[in-house]
Amino acid sequence: MARTCTLKGNPLDLEGPELKVGDKAPLATLKKSLVDDFNLAEVAGKPRVYSVVPSLDTPVCAEQTKRFNKEMAALPNVAFFTISCDLPVAMNRFCGAEGINTERMKTLSDHKDTAFGKAYGVLIPKLRVLSRAVFVVGTDDKLRYVEYVPEVASHPNYDAVLAAAKSL
Repeated sequence: MARTCTLKGNPLDLEGPELKVGDKAPLATLKKSLVDDFNLAEVAGKPRVYSVVPSLDTPVCAEQTKRFNKEMAALPNVAFFTISCDLPVAMNRFCGAEGINTERMKTLSDHKDTAFGKAYGVLIPKLRVLSRAVFVVGTDDKLRYVEYVPEVASHPNYDAVLAAAKSL
């Protein structure tokens, strides 16, 4: 049976597996700039939050990124990443305009080959964007929290994400 999410009530197919708490966090290579790659293996063994959004240029995605940017101050030992299919230059522009702390909130682009989207089961092939989701990964590189937000236009459960991150 195909996995789906909805966007304003309209069903959209998702590509990739449905990951669960306890699964090993998949590795993928993303873009940190148009020319520079970032392999998730670089943060293996570190506690981290992957905040996955369709596009920073939409209201819910912008709010989600700003919320985690604010909350991460209380979690200095946890690395935060915002991941989307936006181009790296667009992500950098957004962060600059919104005052996002890019030393702590790293933005990674899955635009090139959507390897992250396919590995984490969040790729919406029809739109070539990522579905909204949040993954919290422990020092053992296992998923400690997994949330696939069923309706792309809805927010994730911030309190549950932050509780999982604080437990790392």
